[in-house]
Amino acid sequence: MIKVEITDGGVVEAFNRLIALGENPQGALMGIGEVMQQFTRERFIQSEDPYGEAWAPNADATLRAALHGGSRNFTKKGALSKKGASFLANKKPLIGDSRSLSTQFASTVLGSDTVTLTSLMGYAAIHNFGGQAGRGHKVTIPARQIFPDEQRGLPQRLQDEISGVLRSALEGAWNG
Repeated sequence: MIKVEITDGGVVEAFNRLIALGENPQGALMGIGEVMQQFTRERFIQSEDPYGEAWAPNADATLRAALHGGSRNFTKKGALSKKGASFLANKKPLIGDSRSLSTQFASTVLGSDTVTLTSLMGYAAIHNFGGQAGRGHKVTIPARQIFPDEQRGLPQRLQDEISGVLRSALEGAWNG
């Protein structure tokens, strides 16, 4: 039998801090939630799913509606203005005027071992999974995956960032 006895008070205190972190990881879980929110916001900036696949482009009808909603997108003669052309070139899928879908997320710590990320926008699911929308199911919305799925798991970059949060929490507990 091997017996290890630690008599150094600093090491004992560090072990106690590590044990306390394990018993109450709320701070680390909150940090993971923040990382997940930032990662998800980046999906909108990059117009791609969590695994790096490009989202379907905007439908022509979406672009037309957005163009006609803005002032100065057309010249007095009805032609597309420079501002309108720039708007079209930079219009990203799922980013509307309010930007709510791309910014409104909540991470919630559940218990001592779970953090969830949700969109605060009720229409997020139709965009994430795709499907029929509108009265009478007049519009088919393509799936533009916002969140990682259970089958493929977390993307490597997100795993690495979460590991970094955990590493920092452990180092913080160890170093006091």
